[in-house]
Amino acid sequence: MTHSVLLIGGNRFPFHRLADRKTAITAAFDDRIDVTTTTDKDDLTDLAGYDAVVDYLTDSTLSDEQRDGLLSFVEDGGGYVGIHCAADLTSTVADDPDELIDSREEPFPDLREMLGGHFVTHPEQSVVDVRIVDHHSPITATLEDVSVWDEPYVLDVDDDVRVLARMDHPEHADMPVAWTKPYGDGRVFYCSLGHGTASLTHDGVQALLRNGTRWAVGDE
Repeated sequence: MTHSVLLIGGNRFPFHRLADRKTAITAAFDDRIDVTTTTDKDDLTDLAGYDAVVDYLTDSTLSDEQRDGLLSFVEDGGGYVGIHCAADLTSTVADDPDELIDSREEPFPDLREMLGGHFVTHPEQSVVDVRIVDHHSPITATLEDVSVWDEPYVLDVDDDVRVLARMDHPEHADMPVAWTKPYGDGRVFYCSLGHGTASLTHDGVQALLRNGTRWAVGDE
């Protein structure tokens, strides 16, 4: 059975451009996942026909209609897969197209509730040692620990998410890397890895994203 997913991202900023990352992200999927890519946030207003949204947006500013379309889709049973920058729920667009501004002290609350965590900061890119800590989830049951060059995210994470993988960073100690949670009737999977091509093309990271997307659409 083939599942249809919408991969959404942006091309406005010099980092996390979907144009630069979509080939690596879609390479993680197999022929069970049919991917449509977009940079148009209005596509979130009508998600009929999709089984999941794969989110690689850096700018989390959505109109009420766009946000309600995404939230209701997941709440009504759709899947949501957040990759790396999808957890940056405080950034908004500045006048300079290559710049983000942090104009909110708190993340967008309804998106934060759905995701189960949000980005706080990150140290410099480095080799990240990722430990699988839940071998009972179908996402990580067959996966091994990985070491990958990436931008390690420091995240504020809810206590009730199911953490699948963690990292231990010398500056920020132990930190969740991947988790799942329910949202209404839908399934949410988040992975903080994926800043650049080096991590997105890593076999272990691709397996994590592939399994997480399968789980989000209910194909286990």
